[in-house]
Amino acid sequence: MAKADTSLSEPQPVRVAQPNINRDALSRNAVAVVEALREAGHEASLVGGCVRDLLLGRAPKDFDVATSATPEVVKRLLPRTRLVGRRFRIAHVRLRRELVEVSTFRRGNAEDGAEGNGADVSLDGVLLSDNVYGTMAQDAFRRDFTVNALYYDPVDDAMLDYAGGLQDIERRQMRCIGDPLRRFREDPVRMLRAVRFAAKLDFALHPDTAAAIGPMAELLTAIPPARLFDEFNKLFMRGNANAAWSLMQRFNLPEILFPLGEGDDELVRAALRSTDDRVLADKPVTPAFLLAAMCWPEFQRRAALSATAVNAPDERLKAAHAVMDEQRLTIAFPRRLGQFVRDVWRLQTDLERRQRRKPARLLAHPRFRAAYDFLALRSETGEADASLTEWWTAFQDDHPVERRPRDAPTAGVGRRRRRPRRAKLAESAP
Repeated sequence: MAKADTSLSEPQPVRVAQPNINRDALSRNAVAVVEALREAGHEASLVGGCVRDLLLGRAPKDFDVATSATPEVVKRLLPRTRLVGRRFRIAHVRLRRELVEVSTFRRGNAEDGAEGNGADVSLDGVLLSDNVYGTMAQDAFRRDFTVNALYYDPVDDAMLDYAGGLQDIERRQMRCIGDPLRRFREDPVRMLRAVRFAAKLDFALHPDTAAAIGPMAELLTAIPPARLFDEFNKLFMRGNANAAWSLMQRFNLPEILFPLGEGDDELVRAALRSTDDRVLADKPVTPAFLLAAMCWPEFQRRAALSATAVNAPDERLKAAHAVMDEQRLTIAFPRRLGQFVRDVWRLQTDLERRQRRKPARLLAHPRFRAAYDFLALRSETGEADASLTEWWTAFQDDHPVERRPRDAPTAGVGRRRRRPRRAKLAESAP
């Protein structure tokens, strides 16, 4: 259970009255949460990414509140509040259709001396202790990057900066709070967050922060694969995939996250650019398409070993399953995405044989469009014959087909027809 903590001497923040923030961009619901907590006698401010984005003139995706009130107190004060988390509880406050996340100030493990306590360090060297309530100042220095440790009071229209975040925003740089080596050891995912924020905001990494990523990168292997899939989506499904990949290559991170993906970087780059373009055009994207590109060279290598086998199609399918199963050991993507990847790979063979099984039948396949786009990327990078893509493009124009999404329900699903009841025949009396 988390404990409260106070400190007699704390660093004083830089206070900026009326910072350059467009108040019309504020969430009314988040401001209402801050006001309710303040009226009850608690400290409360907007914090984190929403404050950073407001200062940069961006529209925040969501709004977070930090407070001195414990989660149980937040739940008593605010209706429609749900407490989540086991290791450290936070409050999710539902106001209208918006969810406002409210977290209690907590202090980092630097004040516990956790690094010297073997009980608080995993076998992989990851620090485990980070679960004690604290003050706003302690909460600020617990956060990962200076630009994410800014507190904005919408009631008084004032900004509190404990760690130099305002200066780093002006310099457009991502800088760890404290010793980067220690901060990455506390949570190795912060390395991916540094890359993601730098790519998203077009910021440079501070030299000390950048220098610490290489020595700590191997710690990412200790992160649960399910959590890495969440980071995968944040890195590559937000419209900055190509920039993030460039930064990851700078620190050799792809070989850790995609140990089977060494090979055709041109194909991966083309897939990243395509995904970014679709995100910016507000078109649907799927992480499976990127996984197909990243793991394609390894699949091709394994499939080539059985190309002359009598049952070559079966062996290719086994190779596809093996590659996907091994990649899931690092990044635990859902199995349905693995099926998507295998379909895209399998259809490449059919697309390369235009006359086989009547091409019109392929157009109705639920994965045809993704497989066609994948073939187009292969043609773009010179791996596949460009005439193949041209042929299938013309064929689609001449044979329009209305395709139903693979997972879309068919008409009548969920409406079971009831069979008419048969009238029971009355038994005749003896």
